[in-house]
Amino acid sequence: MTTPRTHLSPLPVREAAACMCDHGDVCSSYAPGHALHLIQARLAAATTAGWTDALVSGVDRAAGIVQVTTLDGEALSLWNAGGAALEVEPGQPVAVHTRWDVLAIGALRYNVARA
Repeated sequence: MTTPRTHLSPLPVREAAACMCDHGDVCSSYAPGHALHLIQARLAAATTAGWTDALVSGVDRAAGIVQVTTLDGEALSLWNAGGAALEVEPGQPVAVHTRWDVLAIGALRYNVARA
């Protein structure tokens, strides 16, 4: 004779998931604007037609927002939790991959979210 198993009910989630960058550490999320995933970086590098040259038109370092204007005249407001706003100055040339949402500042690459 077997004894019946007791069914354990699933526990409710008690804490909301948060990226470690919210606590001053390195990003633990690959969501838009957080850490750049290796596959995202490779896709951006492989699809060169998606890159658009731009100039930094404004920076809000406290909010992590970089405002750029493409050479076509389109204004983009890009957010990144990883410090992209700390790496640029107004008037600096950058490149934006519009399909894979990657911001290139020299050799540095950042995952960005459109703000």
